[in-house]
Amino acid sequence: MEFVTLRNGVKMPMEGFGVFQVRDKEECKRSVLDAIKAGYRLIDTAASYTNEDAVGEAVREAIKEGVCTRAELFITSKMWVQDMESYDMAKEAIDASLEKSGLEYLDLYLLHQAMKDYFSAWRAMEDAYAEGKLKAIGVSNFYPHVLTNFCETVKVRPMVNQVELHPYYAQEKALETMAYYDVAPEAWAPLGGGRYKPFENEMLKGIAAAHEKTVGQVILRWNVQRGVVVIPKSTHKERIEENFNIWDFSLTEEEMKQISSLDMGYVGTAVKHFDPEFVRMCNGRKIHD
Repeated sequence: MEFVTLRNGVKMPMEGFGVFQVRDKEECKRSVLDAIKAGYRLIDTAASYTNEDAVGEAVREAIKEGVCTRAELFITSKMWVQDMESYDMAKEAIDASLEKSGLEYLDLYLLHQAMKDYFSAWRAMEDAYAEGKLKAIGVSNFYPHVLTNFCETVKVRPMVNQVELHPYYAQEKALETMAYYDVAPEAWAPLGGGRYKPFENEMLKGIAAAHEKTVGQVILRWNVQRGVVVIPKSTHKERIEENFNIWDFSLTEEEMKQISSLDMGYVGTAVKHFDPEFVRMCNGRKIHD
């Protein structure tokens, strides 16, 4: 496993395990426990995934079984839009994530979207960070122009920006902006999120065969070699283990270029953040009773 050192000195694993849309609590708990046993130490959840509690249960069980210590784990969660209406609401959301997960602190906490009053929400995160409740803070889905304005405004700049990053949506300009502000890039949907049929692509299959790896492993390795943290998701133990097995090979410069040639630009994105309908949907989506 390789690590990226965040601007505040915290070390973050370059590969983690995501639990987006794993709504069944027992399935989520089992999958996270399988991931930790396979070697993953970064687990990524969110308030909107409604499984922070299952992640917390898996973490405690892994520690109880002696698989790892809490200090070896890097647990991430995110604040949803509905909790970003004010400083006080954001502060309550942070405490709610801690309570649901049953953890004394989170290693990383992110603003899930650049919506509502995210500046007030960020101030609550800055305070929680100063208090030690959050070991690192960052953002998610902040496009270059939004991230630039944000970094030029806030007191504590975000340490991570989690965005959609895969060969069909490479976002090179976004990576340049993150590098400028020393913000670590993290990829959601690093395998394409079930779109684009990468596992049928002959070029990718050829590169995979040359390294005796799978197409999925090649795609994950491509992002890691760009300095991007990846958080693939699966509920199948074999695939969870397969996705983690990317640390014993490297892609050549030519192979990296070939894979990058798949980039479709904004057409390749799964979530249209510039679409007013999407923004309205997020603003109206409640996750709490």
